[in-house]
Amino acid sequence: MPDTLSNSTVERFKIEVAACTRLLNNEGILGYSGHVSVRLPDRESLLIQSFDASRNDLSPEDLFIVDLDGNVLDGPSEGRPVNEVEIHSEVLRARDDVNAVLHYHPEIATLFTMTEGIELKPMKNHAYRWASGIPTHPESWHIDTKERGEAMTRTLGNHNAVMLRSHGAVIVSENIPALMVDAVHFDENAKAMYDSAQVGKPIPLSPEETAEFAANFKRDKHAVKLWRYFLSRGLETGAIPKEWGETLAPTERV
Repeated sequence: MPDTLSNSTVERFKIEVAACTRLLNNEGILGYSGHVSVRLPDRESLLIQSFDASRNDLSPEDLFIVDLDGNVLDGPSEGRPVNEVEIHSEVLRARDDVNAVLHYHPEIATLFTMTEGIELKPMKNHAYRWASGIPTHPESWHIDTKERGEAMTRTLGNHNAVMLRSHGAVIVSENIPALMVDAVHFDENAKAMYDSAQVGKPIPLSPEETAEFAANFKRDKHAVKLWRYFLSRGLETGAIPKEWGETLAPTERV
């Protein structure tokens, strides 16, 4: 572990990553594959799960600390990080405003990368987060090299999500609780567009509507509210161990 990181700090972030992964799995958003990462306070390393660890019961002990070149600095004595660690490391290298990254395989959102002439747009008010656009990266293969990670990050640009053609999505946020909330809203928005297309022609939010919502929306308070809600669901179902509760208690830091 890097000398600049305290054990207590790393442990808190490990619990957050494990909890977010379990909560997304508990809500049916993250399945048997996909992964969550968080930038550590030294700004030069991140936490990512091991390749073999289950998303259903991920534990802090299943997480590796890797640097932005993918070198393992600390972690389990056996195993290795996920294949697509470059998704996370290259986004964090390029985007100082991003501290948490999710890669997953949403079925409905991914449909829009396989359909000519229709793109995923902001349909619901919380989708203001993606008002600048949700670009589609043209490569469908795993992002498992530095070069592929750099290319995907260029496609992402300054947006807050990128689709990978016929593959999945990458969502970026300022921290883990906000990432959890963004993942929920991203799936809700994709479903809203898909469902509206069954009725007629979808009518996305206008730039004026998303700008007004963004200007007046209290993102920090909303993230705290929803993190608390999903955490309580996870504690109730047993997806989240009770002993994690105090560490995960939401605060206004989001």
